Amino acid sequence: MKEKILIVDDEDRIRKLARMYLEREGYEIFEANDGAVALDMALKNDFHCILLDIMLPSMDGLEVCRRIREEKSTPIVMLTAKGEENNRVEGFEIGADDYIVKPFSPREVVLRVKAIIRRSQPTMFLEQDQHTKDLIVFDSLVIDNDAHRVMADNKEVNLTPKEYELLLFLAKSPDKVFDRESLLKEVWHYEFYGDLRTVDTHVKRLREKLNKVSSKAADMIHTVWGVGYKFEVKE
Repeated sequence: MKEKILIVDDEDRIRKLARMYLEREGYEIFEANDGAVALDMALKNDFHCILLDIMLPSMDGLEVCRRIREEKSTPIVMLTAKGEENNRVEGFEIGADDYIVKPFSPREVVLRVKAIIRRSQPTMFLEQDQHTKDLIVFDSLVIDNDAHRVMADNKEVNLTPKEYELLLFLAKSPDKVFDRESLLKEVWHYEFYGDLRTVDTHVKRLREKLNKVSSKAADMIHTVWGVGYKFEVKE
């Protein structure tokens, strides 16, 4: 089955260019040139990735992203113009997983889409090979990095790619404190010159999702006041 990608941009030439290159890679492409239409499509269909422009008719891309995140964890790549640093920061705060600055190289779009789909999808494995799986196991939480799956008290937790990466990064270094600058650099691979709201927003969202399934798992993400966060393993 082909992986489905939704391209949302009000410029025909941008949609056509991205479509041409992504179809060459075997993806099934859908298009929207309007924010409200894009939101309706995103909620009614299961896309593997959404390329989402910020400046759109009827509803801007940030609002579309916000509304999608209320219901789905579909990977979202924001398309932003140069000089829209604040918009990029806000996009990450509301749950975008990556961004591409316009004008962009079509090859960059392909590489980013491939990377985000690879990170968001489980890896198929045989039952007899489970002993070789990449697992991080705690009493109330299991992270299966091969299958890109998180289980809290034996119930699956549905996370966005960036939420998953944040949890995995913290869990790989139990009881080590990371400041927000370090988390931005290691998890998002971007520096926002002191704007750290992105980390706080994602930690809050991650805790909320874990707490719906297991309060013990949610409590493992611990705030170190005045410093940052750590993954706390209680005796």
